[in-house]
Amino acid sequence: MSLSILQLIEGHERVDRAAVDRFLEAHESPVVEGSTITFLYRGEATDVLLRHFIHGLPTAQPFRRIPGSDLWYLPVEVPPESRIEYKLEVHRGRLRELIRDPLNPHTARDPFGANSVCYGSGYLVPSWTLPDPESRPGNLEEITVPPGTFPGERAVTVYTPARMRQSRRYPLLVVFDGPDYLEFASLKTVLDNLIERHEIQPLVVALARSPDRMKEYVASPATANFVVEDLLPVLGDHYPLRQRRGDRGLMGASLGAVASLHTAWLHPGIFGRLLLQSGSFAFNDIGREVRSPVLEPVAEFVNAFRANPGRPTERIFLSCGMYERLIYENRSLVPLLQRTSMEVRFEEARDGHNWENWRDRLRVGLSWLFPGPLGLVYE
Repeated sequence: MSLSILQLIEGHERVDRAAVDRFLEAHESPVVEGSTITFLYRGEATDVLLRHFIHGLPTAQPFRRIPGSDLWYLPVEVPPESRIEYKLEVHRGRLRELIRDPLNPHTARDPFGANSVCYGSGYLVPSWTLPDPESRPGNLEEITVPPGTFPGERAVTVYTPARMRQSRRYPLLVVFDGPDYLEFASLKTVLDNLIERHEIQPLVVALARSPDRMKEYVASPATANFVVEDLLPVLGDHYPLRQRRGDRGLMGASLGAVASLHTAWLHPGIFGRLLLQSGSFAFNDIGREVRSPVLEPVAEFVNAFRANPGRPTERIFLSCGMYERLIYENRSLVPLLQRTSMEVRFEEARDGHNWENWRDRLRVGLSWLFPGPLGLVYE
C-alpha cells in the first residue's frame, strides 16, 4: 500500500473529509498493490461486507471503518492475474442493500444483471476482445428451424465471416447459449478479430438458444437430436459447409458445455471439435445424491460417460476458473479424457463462473480447435 493509505488505515488517527477526498482522487478503487487488494467504501453505514464469487473463501467478509471518517476498507490477499467479480452488502440499521461498488467504474454484465469487477495485479483485458477498426466485420442473420424434434419453430442466429464466398466451404461451430455469448462475452468481436488476424479459420457459427435451458441442457436426448437431425440439415441448406467431422464443432459454457459433450457422445462421428467451458459435469463417486435435483440427469450422463467415454470427438478444449466450485469436476475429467485417443487441452484461470472468464479463454480454445494460417505455422 502507498504511504497515504498506510497512514489512513494504520495510523488510527482521526481523518478529516478533505484527507479522504484527496486519497480517493489519487487512487483507483479497489487499490491494487502486488498481491494485496484493498476494497473501499465511502458512506454512512453500520456494517459493510464484501460479497465475492470466489469458491473456497468466506462469501461475506467485513470491512473496517477508519476512525473519524466515513471511509471503510478491507484488504484481501489475492494471487496475481486474478479477476474478481463482487458486490458490496451495506447495512444501515435494519436495512441491508446489495450494490455494485460506487467507487469502481468497472462492471461485468450477465443475464441476471451486473457485478463490479476488480482486476488483480498483472491482469489485462485482452486486446483481441475489443473492437478493432482494422477487422472486417462478419454478419449476423436469423434462420428458422422448422418443427421436428421440438413442436414449434426455433430461431437461430448465424454468424458468417466477412467476405464469405459461396464458392468456398467453411467449418461450422454450433454454440449453445449463443446469444449470451454475443452479448456478454463479445463473441462477434472476438470472431471478427481472430479471423482478421488469421489466428482462426473463417467460420460459420450457429448461435443456438433455448426457451428452457434448465430442462434442455441437462443431458437431454431431445436437444442432441435437434442439433443433429434438425439444425444441421437446415444449416447445410443455407450455407456452404464442409462435411468432414473435423470441420464441425460444438461449444458451450456451464450447462451448455454439458449439452455439447452429451450431443457429441450420443451422436459419435458427427462433431470433431468440442470447446467446453466451466462444464457443470456433476457425477457421483459414492451414493446417488447431487447438489441439485436439476443436475440428476447430468450426473446420470456423466457417470455413464466416465464408465465408457468412447470417442465422441477428436479434439476437446476445456477451461475452468480456479475460483469456481466446478473446478473439481473439470479437473477430474481431464485424465479420463487423456486416456482415450482424443486430443485434450485444459486451461485454468484465476477467475470465477462468469462470461468474461469464458470470453478470455476463447482465443486459445478456438485457435487450437480451428487454427488459421498463423496457428498452423506455430503449432
